[in-house]
Amino acid sequence: MKKNEMMICGKKCILYLNEDTEYILIQPVDENDISVLDSEVKHIEENADRNFSLVAFKIEDWNSELTPWEMSLLRGKGNFGDGAAGTLEFIKNDLILAVSEYINIENKEIKYILGGYSLAGLFSLWSGYQTDIFEGIAAVSPSVWYKGWIEYVAAGKPLSEKIYLSLGDTEEKTKHQILSKIGDNIRKQHEILEKSENVKTVLEWNEGNHFQNPDIRTAKGFLWVMNK
Repeated sequence: MKKNEMMICGKKCILYLNEDTEYILIQPVDENDISVLDSEVKHIEENADRNFSLVAFKIEDWNSELTPWEMSLLRGKGNFGDGAAGTLEFIKNDLILAVSEYINIENKEIKYILGGYSLAGLFSLWSGYQTDIFEGIAAVSPSVWYKGWIEYVAAGKPLSEKIYLSLGDTEEKTKHQILSKIGDNIRKQHEILEKSENVKTVLEWNEGNHFQNPDIRTAKGFLWVMNK
């Protein structure tokens, strides 16, 4: 698998490419994610039954580019933004086209999986309700504590066929009033998905808090979707 970097519409993209790819895994990342991408890809390679490529693109404003509507920040002044729609448009209109041209896969039946960690997991989950271009979603420790999220998914319809959810088993054990909702909310999210027609889903619990082994946890999410 070849590792390359390129700029697409001003965004730094890191590509792990397999010419015989069946799946393209797409992941929004920050600097911390980038530092463990090699480990994540290695874990997927060692456990995957399918050929894949992974394309990560760097998010510059984590609190704005990944969130679907505004909400007050958890700490301090300011708001989360509403830039998720723009980020999804970048993936659909720019990233997929550029990668397809770069590795010449335009005539192949490629399947796309979108996944991410934390707010990128929330963005991935939200995207699975916006478009059917992703066969599956890997929402790893997704920020489902987000204001209005459960109401949104309760009224919506998932458009991806496979949706993976996971959470650390101590993430909900916090005194923070908003963050403590994450356990109940991800259980509700899973219940809603289980009742959805033609959707395969799972909720997997990982040992530890939000910051433990994000590379392996994300790899497990992508693997579940690919191997189903």
